[in-house]
Amino acid sequence: MSIQRTSFYVLLAVVTIAFIWLLIPYYTAVFWAVILAIIFFPVHKRLERLLGGRRSIAALLTVLMSICLVIVPAMIILGSLIQEGTSLYQRISSNEIDLNGYLVRIQNALPAFIDNWLNSLKLGGFSELRANISSGIVQASRSVGVSLLSLGQNTLQFFISFGIMLYLLFFLFRDGADLSGKIRHAIPLSDDYTRQFLDRFSAVVRATVKGNIIIAIIQGTIGGVAFWALGVEAALLWGVTMTFLSMLPAIGAALVWAPAAIWLVLTGAWLKAAILVLIGVFVIGLIDNLLRPPLVGKGTRLPDYVVLISTVGGISLFGINGFVIGPLIAALFIAAWSIFAEQQNTERSKSKLVNENSPASRHFNAGRE
Repeated sequence: MSIQRTSFYVLLAVVTIAFIWLLIPYYTAVFWAVILAIIFFPVHKRLERLLGGRRSIAALLTVLMSICLVIVPAMIILGSLIQEGTSLYQRISSNEIDLNGYLVRIQNALPAFIDNWLNSLKLGGFSELRANISSGIVQASRSVGVSLLSLGQNTLQFFISFGIMLYLLFFLFRDGADLSGKIRHAIPLSDDYTRQFLDRFSAVVRATVKGNIIIAIIQGTIGGVAFWALGVEAALLWGVTMTFLSMLPAIGAALVWAPAAIWLVLTGAWLKAAILVLIGVFVIGLIDNLLRPPLVGKGTRLPDYVVLISTVGGISLFGINGFVIGPLIAALFIAAWSIFAEQQNTERSKSKLVNENSPASRHFNAGRE
């Protein structure tokens, strides 16, 4: 390799890293612009055909559709979430919600052997455990309240990110096809590899990520409405929490409604607890089994254990965006290794066919006959 070519590759790597470094402060806006572009691009293509190829008008209409269907509802929910989280924190801080009283009622409802069992484990009995639980809930509510309040106060940063996302989304719709073609040509792989990889990745992303998000929103909505109807405090907050946790297979929303049902039982609300368990098991639980096959499909969905590990890993690395980034990285991994495995099998089959048709092999088989 010549010095000029090596120098060019070094320069290419440096400017790429520098460009990514520039995008890091607004990577969330760029990321969600790309996700919305992938989800709504088929709609944009239909609008473009209906408008006789007017890409700019079609892109503008698709952006407006994205705002109405996704962004506005998300902003309404976020505003309500900030208000409810702050209100919950203030009510707990002012003792309007008597946590200690609730815990005393739970202690009185528990059988005596549980207190003896806690003492045997050297946990100090339920009284000490009650104090620790109360302190932990207060600290958690304070942390959530402060986080939500700071999120609401960063208005300038929010509108800058929002503007960048919409601006980029418009151009991704308008020039997305051309940009996709340039990316295909720039990827240092053969045309066949590039086509297989991008097609497989797009199929897995649309099936797994979009399907998981739709299912999670439905489960979280039903859970939040059930909490509100049963009079559970901060129903919206718990509904949003269930939406995110529903993206985790196997456990999901049960991490919220199951402890809530136990809480209702221990506080004497047996009927409400029974209703919540029925809704959790036979409505929220069955939605996953009913909607996942048509939305995700069996051929393109990621295995549940891969979704679980990639989601948890994504959250630990990227925060709330990790709910989507984690499965996306997993989809890339599965797509790349699936193509590699198919290529290896094809090469083995060709090698076996060549060996069988070689003169030595034909002579050997003729001798055996």
